[in-house]
Amino acid sequence: MSKSSNTRSVTSKLRAGTAAGLAVLMLAGAVTVTPALAAPVSVTAPQMPSFADLVSAVSPAVVSIRVKSDVQQTSEDGSNFSFNGRDFDQLPDPLKRFFKEWGMPGQGGPGGQGPKGGPRAERHGKLRPIAQGSGFFISEDGYVVTNNHVVSDGQAYTVVMNDGTEYDAKLVGKDARTDLAVLKVDQPTKKFTYVEWAQDDKVRVGDWVVAVGNPFGLGGTVTSGIVSAFGRDIGSGPYDDYIQIDAPVNRGNSGGPDFNLNGKVVGINTAIFSPSGGSVGIAFAIPAATAKDVVAELIKHGDVRRGWLGVQIQPVTKDIAESLGLADAKGALVAEPQSGSPGEKAGIKQGDVITAVNGDPVKDPRDLAKRIASFPPNTKVDIALWRDGKATSVKVDLGTLPAEKEQANTDDDDQGGTEQSAPAKEQALANLGVSVQRSDDGKGLTITNVDPDSDAADKGLKAGQKITSVNNQQVSSAADVKRVLDQAKKDGRTKALFQVETDNGSRFIALPINQG
Repeated sequence: MSKSSNTRSVTSKLRAGTAAGLAVLMLAGAVTVTPALAAPVSVTAPQMPSFADLVSAVSPAVVSIRVKSDVQQTSEDGSNFSFNGRDFDQLPDPLKRFFKEWGMPGQGGPGGQGPKGGPRAERHGKLRPIAQGSGFFISEDGYVVTNNHVVSDGQAYTVVMNDGTEYDAKLVGKDARTDLAVLKVDQPTKKFTYVEWAQDDKVRVGDWVVAVGNPFGLGGTVTSGIVSAFGRDIGSGPYDDYIQIDAPVNRGNSGGPDFNLNGKVVGINTAIFSPSGGSVGIAFAIPAATAKDVVAELIKHGDVRRGWLGVQIQPVTKDIAESLGLADAKGALVAEPQSGSPGEKAGIKQGDVITAVNGDPVKDPRDLAKRIASFPPNTKVDIALWRDGKATSVKVDLGTLPAEKEQANTDDDDQGGTEQSAPAKEQALANLGVSVQRSDDGKGLTITNVDPDSDAADKGLKAGQKITSVNNQQVSSAADVKRVLDQAKKDGRTKALFQVETDNGSRFIALPINQG
């Protein structure tokens, strides 16, 4: 057999698959066989979304804000510091820890980059940087939204664009209760890139958010995460209703926007929870719906004009609901209507439970505060009440919520010239775990002793406090209390509602009455 026929035979067999995976080459009449290379690993898997297009579109609308002032900076112990109109000592513990760890406005607080700690600056008659934060344009003619705590102590403001261009800005208005502020850049020939508000009802827990801002003064920085929760109350004010997100947010991000994937503003960063002083994935943002309404008011009026009911309120616990004969622990219990307030004029009384406003159920005191504040002053509203075991209602012409510095002090020590009587002999209400005596002014019973193992002690009753009513009936002796409790037992109730005056005002607590 010839060489060529041998070659054809081998080639034919290889083509037929007898030597799969080999390549045949004919060189100088010889047959050469080489192994084929293996294919590289390739995996088809769902791809994470890229935020590049989104960031490219919105970045020109996000700015850094520099704040200057000639006022003294905040002392390290917080003695000159306030947040949402509350002094440092009045803040809840999480916010105290936050400001202690991150510094306060004027010393590197949440609104800005600056030296944390160190000696305090003195006045020298010229403007000096005190804070640095973030913001964003909401109109092409230069309106910028940021946080109140970023700008609150400022006297001069500079807006820095993402390309480094700087513009002077003026303060249009600010609202400490929601921690929002509006600046205005006046450049008539310039049309600024701006962003729009997202619709809150379209935002869901688990949705992507992208935070753009100025952390630590670094300029335009992007982080991402998801919406973690809604309706967070961090104790910063009466209208707390924050969105919680897990995007990394740090000092200097305050006032910066959180975007959805359509480039709409979901929220505005305002605070974080941080045991360590750095981002731990728990940040709080003002919802777009709240910000939209407040910003519109600031642009129109320079401040926010809210409806005012004028009552001190507290939550309705299960015990309180049971003591009042309410089916559900919902609504807001009126601890005291303020003298001369719209609520008092309409007939709202101590011990009333506000259950609805214009037919919309009230969940709790925070819900009531938000509902009333959403109405313009002079609006007539229908307030549903639970009083003396039955439903009733009153119509109220809302007033104007006073500015924070004008809030009336409701701690009135004037007893109206009531003739004082000698203290009554101390008597023990054994079933309640308290000892009382008639108050010097003849109104109510002063607590002289509380059993530390009693429900009364657990609910916070202390010697020196005064019981003024039980189940909304005035009491001035232990016999009065016993009479009211006996009637409550006959009505099938196991708890009674005690109104107690303390150094911080009046409040209600429910105590069990089924012992003994």
